[in-house]
Amino acid sequence: MSVPLHCLVFDIETVPDVELGRRLLGLPDADDRAVAAAMFARRVEETGSEFLSFEQHRVVAIAAALRSGDQWQLWSIGSADSPEDELLRRFFGGIDKVVPTLVSWNGSGFDLPVLHYRLLRHGIVAPVYWDTGDLDRDFRWNNYLNRFHARHLDLMDVLSGYQGRGRASLERAAALLGLPGKLGMSGERVWDEWCEGRIGGIRDYCETDVLNTYLVYLRFELVRGHLDAADYAAETARVRSWLQARPEAHWQAFAATWTAP
Repeated sequence: MSVPLHCLVFDIETVPDVELGRRLLGLPDADDRAVAAAMFARRVEETGSEFLSFEQHRVVAIAAALRSGDQWQLWSIGSADSPEDELLRRFFGGIDKVVPTLVSWNGSGFDLPVLHYRLLRHGIVAPVYWDTGDLDRDFRWNNYLNRFHARHLDLMDVLSGYQGRGRASLERAAALLGLPGKLGMSGERVWDEWCEGRIGGIRDYCETDVLNTYLVYLRFELVRGHLDAADYAAETARVRSWLQARPEAHWQAFAATWTAP
């Protein structure tokens, strides 16, 4: 038994698409903060919440962890100054090339719908990702788009029994397993961090979300019998060894806070 070959865990971070906001709200000369404030205010009027609809998000960070064969790696895609279209091309180009099992926390409910609109915005081609059997007949029965297929495993969706009232946040799921969780950062702070030019901190936060998700995934593979106890111990030990070799502050904090076996 082993973790599925070509398992790719991912997460994104977004900010308001103020370019779109200017067009929607008729604010061609307003600065970014003013436009975003107007976007949030309009959304509160519409829904009672500031959380923007999917098409109003712009992707500023994508992090991924790849477990393939004997290799394990986790990284932020592109560089801190990579434009959005480059992040998308790299991410979906990797999917089309490697065809991994995608793993996420609320990927079906947020990350992937946002990415779909951004692919549309930039006209980025990703034929394997969108395939439902036209290119590969196997994708008819197992593709990335069907909620109940295994090629994309949304852990939050599956663990909740596909019920909204059963959903838990990644932070609480991580806490349940004794994992570090958010380490003082949250998605609500990303826009302020972005405005202050702290993209490095946003990328670090995205990476820690990916690692939390991967560790929850390993436990899920254990409880559904895809890993036995020895496999699970070996996989978590691999991650701990990787963390111990990382000099970055967010990984040192993660290692120091991860006290559960």
